[in-house]
Amino acid sequence: MNFVILSIILLIIGIYGLLTNRNLIKVFISLELIAIAATMNFIMIAMGQGLGEALLIIAFSTETAVSAVILAVLVILSKKYGISDIDKIPKLIHSKEKEKEKTEEKEEVEEQWQ
Repeated sequence: MNFVILSIILLIIGIYGLLTNRNLIKVFISLELIAIAATMNFIMIAMGQGLGEALLIIAFSTETAVSAVILAVLVILSKKYGISDIDKIPKLIHSKEKEKEKTEEKEEVEEQWQ
């Protein structure tokens, strides 16, 4: 029963962090807390059966792989674009789409003049 209380506390902390933070790293940590809480519940349910240890290894290995991919994307966003705020990502995507449209229009005009 203690694991259920701990997982609920981790879930609440993760949701609170997800709703209040705009920094990418803090949001990532909040998502990881939510994933750990879900994994803990999943494993504790299966612990009475013989599959608990196998499920634990599978759950933590997939969680680690997903975390590595997300961290790689965050590092790329941070280094290439200098972004650490979630609200700036849609603006960046929108500005990239506008740049692409402008270059396509320039290419069309150049083709017409040739």
